Amino acid sequence: MPTRRQSIVLGAASVFAPNLVRTASTKTWPDRTVHMVVPVAAGGPTDVNARIVAEQLSKIWGQQVVIDNKGGAGTNIGNAFVAHSNPDGYTLLFGNVSLASNGALYRSLDYSPTTDLSPISLVARFPFFMFVPKSSPAKTVEGFIDYVKAHPGNLIMASSGTGGGPHLAELLFMQMAGIHMTHAPYRGAAPAFTIAESAVPGYVVDSWQGIFAPAKTPPEIVQRISGDLAKALAEPALVDKLAHNAYTVESSSPGELAKFLKADTEKWEAVIKTTGIKID
Repeated sequence: MPTRRQSIVLGAASVFAPNLVRTASTKTWPDRTVHMVVPVAAGGPTDVNARIVAEQLSKIWGQQVVIDNKGGAGTNIGNAFVAHSNPDGYTLLFGNVSLASNGALYRSLDYSPTTDLSPISLVARFPFFMFVPKSSPAKTVEGFIDYVKAHPGNLIMASSGTGGGPHLAELLFMQMAGIHMTHAPYRGAAPAFTIAESAVPGYVVDSWQGIFAPAKTPPEIVQRISGDLAKALAEPALVDKLAHNAYTVESSSPGELAKFLKADTEKWEAVIKTTGIKID
């Protein structure tokens, strides 16, 4: 039977042992495959960009970075999967602008984009464009606004889906321009325009992508990933590949991404609240 002194020593060992294990694991990270969850289906630009980044990180870490596509529910399936994963740095999220809007857009989520995920770094931004049919008399954004006002209730604004980035960008545009159109969730195509400089001052909307980890991931690992991402995103070949997809590379610190997400969340919460759109 252990003495009181032995019991105290054993108790102290049990308290400090987890910290010793954690220190050892962060120093050797990564010593196995890292999984990067993409919350959309394979084949789209988000998936393509994630694979480009994963390839570069694999070279830096000397470990394979595997892409796991977990699409569905407006990215919530993949987002929640990472939010509930073990915070050891081996499961990452290639997140996008939906993290800023889904909290207000969906009636209920089983994760919080701001408290269940640790921001690591921005990866890239992508500007939204307005397309009109070639037959449209509107040749400028200002002319388009005038045309919509002259035909109230007769025009349709299409997007890739209800509550997605393009749809929310359209809602903000209509609010700021003082116009109204009927939303149709399908794709359109034609010449593109630059909006803010021509007819709606202050209108700035970018789609974005960034890397997140589960909350409570050791800060040392978060900083390691952020630093290595900065190196990866500085590679000219990677920059060229993302530019080919119309994305501009942009890295950040974890703190900068947290502030960016907060500001973007506030912007889209205001738009969603004003329009009253909700998804079950």
